[in-house]
Amino acid sequence: MKHPVAKSVGWALVHAARLHRTRIGERLAGLGLFPGQEQVLQALSTVDTMTMGELAHILRVKPPTASKTIARLAAQGLVERIAEPGDARIVIVRLTEEGAIRAVAIDKLWNEVENELLDGFDNKERKRLRKLLRKAARNLAGVQALDEAEEEADADDADDMVE
Repeated sequence: MKHPVAKSVGWALVHAARLHRTRIGERLAGLGLFPGQEQVLQALSTVDTMTMGELAHILRVKPPTASKTIARLAAQGLVERIAEPGDARIVIVRLTEEGAIRAVAIDKLWNEVENELLDGFDNKERKRLRKLLRKAARNLAGVQALDEAEEEADADDADDMVE
């Protein structure tokens, strides 16, 4: 007899997310990192500097959470914090050289786990799943407008589906 939640999309999503987080966690441990820290390094790898507020917004966490993560990463020598000249209340963060090296390693392991996750999916299925998950996330967030990055990704998905 199947459990009542066996047909639940939410249940399947949570189960897949837990397995994904576990797999990522196993790989991150080899880099001396914990799940969640990789997202900070990945976000910082795309820009020269970022304020703590911008980082918290990108990660969709509260500023104290971002601050604690940055403190831990700074203790490992992966990021550095700098007070904004003229306004010491604003803290700017950036990757150190070692942080940039780890960010490259994170991208590699993230891609490996992504390929494992989507093994057996063709490109059309991958794009469709990504689009559906973004839509589900927007529904749960109660957000009608898309972020710029999501708009671009959705446009790329639409272009690729036409081909």
